[in-house]
Amino acid sequence: MTTSTAPRKTTRKSGKPAAAENQLTATDPETLVRLYRDMLFVRRFEERTAQAYQQAKIGGYCHLNLGEEATVVGLGAAMRPTDYLFTNYREHGYALAKGIEPGRVMAELYGRATGTSKGWGGSMHMYDTATRLLGGYAIVGGQVPLAIGAALAVDYRGGDDVVVCQMGEGTTNIGAFHESLNIAALWRLPIVFLVINNQTGMGTTVERSSAEPDLWKRAAAYRMRGERVDGTDVLAVRDMASELIETARREGKPALLEAVSYRLKGHSVVDPAKYRSSDMVSTARSHDPIEIWHAKLLDAGVLTAESAADIEREVAESVAAAVEFADSSPHPEPSSLFDYNYATPVPGDSHRLPADPLFA
Repeated sequence: MTTSTAPRKTTRKSGKPAAAENQLTATDPETLVRLYRDMLFVRRFEERTAQAYQQAKIGGYCHLNLGEEATVVGLGAAMRPTDYLFTNYREHGYALAKGIEPGRVMAELYGRATGTSKGWGGSMHMYDTATRLLGGYAIVGGQVPLAIGAALAVDYRGGDDVVVCQMGEGTTNIGAFHESLNIAALWRLPIVFLVINNQTGMGTTVERSSAEPDLWKRAAAYRMRGERVDGTDVLAVRDMASELIETARREGKPALLEAVSYRLKGHSVVDPAKYRSSDMVSTARSHDPIEIWHAKLLDAGVLTAESAADIEREVAESVAAAVEFADSSPHPEPSSLFDYNYATPVPGDSHRLPADPLFA
């Protein structure tokens, strides 16, 4: 496929640019630099993940957040630590943004016992109750009904937490997406649906897979607020996500947020992305959120070449420490394979390994 998709104008429903009110001068320099550091950390962490995959230290499937760092970090900045997050299989950056220790995230990628899912989940199944990251889900849309259940539980208990359900653009075409939005609107559940539109669902452009490619408009079918934001602008994502999350928290009004960004690599680590034309690749690179943010901070005098180099070194050291932790962590014991089949013991539950005899 060689069709080139022109970048969309990422506007709010009012027609105003989504980032118009997000001037650098409205945010303190320390926060601006921290956002840059966090985005850079996700980038370097994911680049090291790709390297480890090529070294056969990471098995299974592996999907990276390269090009989506502004959305990842902006969302993390908008959420309270007690808010719940459900994601799809492209979740390493979200795990970091939610506050999970980088060593534990890398250890899970390595399949080690110190990982977030004790080494049994791997890349697509990050989970951490303490930070309320309630999954990475490998099945497209598998997280959406579960997020609705969590939002119903919050509402039932009378809490003020909010559930954020992240998904790719392909999820908006499955039945569970529409069923879940319908229930969320009917029951006024405290949930925000975040659609990451990196403009290419696996190998197909949104225009070729969705009759309505403006995905934020799908909220209108359920009388729900829908917004689109520039997913390469970390402040725009943070501010719009904050607005929708706080509205859901105060008023129990769900919302749909579409963040438009550009996937810098293929669908997964092993995807060469040959379905992209040279123009599409060039467009994606020109919208690199970290390069754009770096340039903005330099122009504003918030960042200098020296301070940027210091951040780069600090990030590199932190990523190296996470890799060292993962490398030195033990593999899960085979005897622990069945530990979490059931929440409580079940009579007749078999723990037989493949090499064990059928009958003792």
